[in-house]
Amino acid sequence: MSTYNASTDYLKSYGINNPKAIYLNMPTEALYEEAIKRGEGHIVKGGAMVFETGAHTGRSAQDKYVVRESSSEKDVNWNSSAAKEASEAQFETLYKDMMAHCDGKELFVQELYAGADESCRLKVRVIGEFAWHNMFARNMFICETDLAKLKGFQADFTVIYLPNFQADTAKHGTRSSTVIMLNFAKKVVLIGGTQYAGELKKSVFTVMNDYLPKQGIMSMHCSANIGEKGDTAIFFGLSGTGKTTLSSDPKRVLIGDDEHGWSDKGVFNVEGGCYAKVIKLSNNSKRL
Repeated sequence: MSTYNASTDYLKSYGINNPKAIYLNMPTEALYEEAIKRGEGHIVKGGAMVFETGAHTGRSAQDKYVVRESSSEKDVNWNSSAAKEASEAQFETLYKDMMAHCDGKELFVQELYAGADESCRLKVRVIGEFAWHNMFARNMFICETDLAKLKGFQADFTVIYLPNFQADTAKHGTRSSTVIMLNFAKKVVLIGGTQYAGELKKSVFTVMNDYLPKQGIMSMHCSANIGEKGDTAIFFGLSGTGKTTLSSDPKRVLIGDDEHGWSDKGVFNVEGGCYAKVIKLSNNSKRL
């Protein structure tokens, strides 16, 4: 662990002033071991790890907020049920309390990229209190294998993921103790009160849905694969409707299974991994 222990001054710019320790850019293998040591999950046959997410086994769409301020005012459809509004004062109160929650905590930090096209990718910093969420982030986003290149990393957006923090509905103006709040001006996403890791990936996709169109690139919730002749197929659909399954073809190369951009150069994956869902598996399950 000490190899990855960064100075606690590292995150003071965020208002995280008194963490017990900060572990920066730990590789997947080290995070795997750390998650086991901490009892965050358990190993199943074949070496895969299973993590239970408690009350939330999916995203909490009703608890997701966007801060209304000058930079987001004209870009968000505030009449949409998908865009619950939060005030700047509401965000500041929540932010201050979440940063105070970090006091005395060991935090894991990853510096990653969203967007396989290097000309329009975002630098994303993920800060969290669970090792396995950092491991999830490394799987879902694009990792830099040469750590020397991360020196001086300046994040375009930061996700601060504190599952053990419970929002106060009266103080923070939230619907429940669970909160996902995006502030485009501050370039920060706050997540609390849920262990479901999908909130992390979808929060970054929300940011890319704002960023990519401004670069003249279509942002798409879809899977995509490509044939030998360079012909790309795109499969649109809501979450859980079969995008991953339909794009898995033995005769075609998978580009990605969920989030993509379409530029003048072609279709590219926003992520670096695959997020296949499974449910009600049994020994009697038949292969299609």
